[in-house]
Amino acid sequence: MLLKAEVLAEIKAGRIDIVFRRWKRSTVRAGGTLMTSAGLLAIDAVDPIRLEEVTLSEVERAGFASLEAFRGWLDTMKSGDLCRIRVRYAGEDTRLALRANGRLDAAALAEVDAALGKLDARGSWTDSVLALIAKHPGRLAKDLASTLGMEKAPFKARVRKLKDLGLTESLEVGYRLSPRGEAVRAHRTR
Repeated sequence: MLLKAEVLAEIKAGRIDIVFRRWKRSTVRAGGTLMTSAGLLAIDAVDPIRLEEVTLSEVERAGFASLEAFRGWLDTMKSGDLCRIRVRYAGEDTRLALRANGRLDAAALAEVDAALGKLDARGSWTDSVLALIAKHPGRLAKDLASTLGMEKAPFKARVRKLKDLGLTESLEVGYRLSPRGEAVRAHRTR
């Protein structure tokens, strides 16, 4: 579920706690979380709802001034079942502190090695992706992917797994290794 930066800021501030979406298939579930650029969001409920059941109070809690403004926005959305999603800010992105730490002791390096080993279990790729990002920071994902003979979407999925370990950072365009990623790469290329 993609949310605009201004909506994320309002959720973080506690002024928005409902989001509406039309879906053919829900991309979030009640009890789950969603990592966003503003931090972690908790998904407290995902409820199908008919348009005529939506109240003014709910659309105001979603950041709309009126039911008419909400309906106007809804008319711009793709078709699908209307859902009301209750959300709340659940905290900062824990990967920020993780990736900033470039001073890893032996235990931390062993933990990262084990995690990378699990990712490589069905075919080794982590070291080559880390090396490629280190060599070409800020390069388009599709260009990096083609260097490895991959499509962009599977390449980006791999980079997200490395990002979850605090090893990479997304830039306006492309990626770079985080201080943690640089330390891990230096350890693994010795």
